[in-house]
Amino acid sequence: MKFCNQCGGEVEQRMPAGDNRLRYVCSACEVIHYQNPRIVAGCLPVWGDQVLLCRRAIEPRRGFWTLPAGFMENGETMQQAAQRETLEEACARVRNASLYMLFDLPHIDQVYLFFRAELADLDFAPGCESLEVRLFDEADIPWSELAFPTIGRTLECFFADRVQQTFPVRNEGVPPLRALRQQV
Repeated sequence: MKFCNQCGGEVEQRMPAGDNRLRYVCSACEVIHYQNPRIVAGCLPVWGDQVLLCRRAIEPRRGFWTLPAGFMENGETMQQAAQRETLEEACARVRNASLYMLFDLPHIDQVYLFFRAELADLDFAPGCESLEVRLFDEADIPWSELAFPTIGRTLECFFADRVQQTFPVRNEGVPPLRALRQQV
């Protein structure tokens, strides 16, 4: 950030009085420009024993499979954001949504959350951000073609929890990709 969006003055990084970290502060009007994590909201749409996945038509990870998800907009709840993203990416309507997975990704300043939900019907199709939308049985999940670690982990937990029919709300941290590579 170089310029203040309030007055156009130059900004500098400094620690405001009473704060404990560096912030962008306008040198002219003293407005503090906070930069906070972005929330990615999505759904794990279920139809019977199958889950709905979308093949991404956009970067990053174009051509890889994902759950419908995207950035939350101002003025909507987390559940509304997840339902909107499902409608936009898979042209699918969901019902009975309940919070299921939360992921902290501090290394990229994001928080991911997924709602487990039932597809309202089988009327789905690729949205503008999807190349393909399909229902998958557990045995047919393209594990090596999943777009992000959060997607694979959500599916792993879902299939394990489905055995007991108990779906606790989970919160996990996701390490940076380089840390994941070092674990292998």
